Parts: sequence; structure tokens; C-alpha cells
Amino acid sequence: MSSPPAPFLIDVVSDVVCPWCFIGKHRLEAAVAEWRRGDPQARFTVNWHPFQLNPDLPPEGVDRRAYLEAKFGGPERAAAIYDRVRAAGRSAGIAFEFDRIARQPNTLDAHRLVSWAQAQRDAGDLVEALFRAYFLEGRYVGDRTVLAAIAGEAGFDAAAARSMLDSDALAAEMAAMDRRVRELGVTGVPFFILNDRIAVEGAQEPPALVAAFAEALNAPTEAGTEP
Repeated sequence: MSSPPAPFLIDVVSDVVCPWCFIGKHRLEAAVAEWRRGDPQARFTVNWHPFQLNPDLPPEGVDRRAYLEAKFGGPERAAAIYDRVRAAGRSAGIAFEFDRIARQPNTLDAHRLVSWAQAQRDAGDLVEALFRAYFLEGRYVGDRTVLAAIAGEAGFDAAAARSMLDSDALAAEMAAMDRRVRELGVTGVPFFILNDRIAVEGAQEPPALVAAFAEALNAPTEAGTEP
């Protein structure tokens, strides 16, 4: 009997408050589905890695409107940018509800939660739940009670998640991993590393990702690219 094919490894560097990361996740899933139509035996393993867009935000977060206006230089500029994001989201099956977001959170605890979940099994459902909670439902993903509830909704033990969040578990690891990806040259997210060989920056369309999958299968290993 032949051995099953080795899984194709996809490392995703992202932040749960990055709308392009949400779009990138959906586009990645579309690319994987397209690849499997041609190769039903293909297996993919997706690992999630932290990148804090705003690591200096206080634990309680900041007012979302003030944050956007400061970041983009005024409400008109912010509105124009988010019109583009909404359009891209619709093409990926995401109906963003930006007006429901009241506060911009610090995402360290969210990243700790994803890492904790990923140590148990695939964390894709939790990552999706965090994106949906923030961008579609306007839930504050900087709050540990909210995060534990989202973990439960994604099929993890909510009480165990809350216990972990109330400790300092994984905080140092998340900081070290965030530094590591920046040292590798990651300055924006989403950022994908395919089979430890090919790096893809940004929320690329599914056909571009499929082409990158093929390139990664044939490329020599690049030492030091993995997060």
C-alpha cells in the first residue's frame, strides 16, 4: 500500500482585527477547494501565527472612531478606504459590519487563545469565529469573557479557555513569535508561507494562491523562512 501524501503546510501570519486577513482566509479556503478539485487526495495543514497590528494599545482598547480617524487622517479618508474593503469582502462572501465595532482592542489575548486552541487541534474554526465576532457582530474581542465564549462556540472548552486567559500562559511566546515574524521581514498581514518555500504577501485572489501552491511544490526549500 502506498503512503498517504504528505500534508501541504500553510503558515498564516495574521491579526484578528485585520479585515484583509479575514478576506485572505476566505480566499485561501477557496484556493484550497480549487486545488482539491484537481487533486482530491491533497491534504493541507494550516498553522496560525500572531502579528499585532497595534501592540501598544492598552488592554482596555481605544475608541474605534477616534482610532480610525487618527490612523487614516480623518473620517472621509477612513470611509473611502473601508468602502474598498467592503467591496473586497463581498467578493469573498463577507458582509462587513464596521459600524457595529465600538472599540479597537489589543489582540494579545486573542492570539494567546488561538495558540492555545491550535495546540489541541486545527484552529481554523476558532479563527473564523473571532473574525465573525469582531467584523460581523461587533463583539469586543479584547475581553476575556467574550473570548472564552467564542472559544466555546467554536467547539473548545470555554471554561478551560477562560482559565488559560486569566493566567499569563503563552504571553511571552506570543511576543517572541511576533518579533520573529517581523525579523523575517513581515511588515503587513495577511502573510502566507507555503510549504516552507514560497512567501505570499497580502490577500491574494484564489487563482494567484493556486499558482503559488504549484510553485511551492516545485521550489527548493529556503532555509529560515518558517515562523
